[in-house]
Amino acid sequence: MPYGYVIAQISIKDPKAYAEYVNMVQPTLDAFYGEFLVRGGKATSYEGDPPGDRNVIIRFPSYDHAMNWYHSEKYSEAKKKRQAASDSVQTIVEGV
Repeated sequence: MPYGYVIAQISIKDPKAYAEYVNMVQPTLDAFYGEFLVRGGKATSYEGDPPGDRNVIIRFPSYDHAMNWYHSEKYSEAKKKRQAASDSVQTIVEGV
């Protein structure tokens, strides 16, 4: 079965509130077997400007796991905190 990935490009507006989000998110991922593959770090962009300077990739066992996590009640409070603390593009893709 193909994995599901959440790919996020994030521009943090409120570092303190975003740090609170970071502390909230891991338990929500655990419930859906999600794991961080990329969480910040050095990055270089080519062929255009990304919508944010922070990149995150989370792998789930399947596309459905990723979708269910994103829309879950468990993630809803953390998601609200992230949305208030940052601007981002969140993309869910099926992959290898």
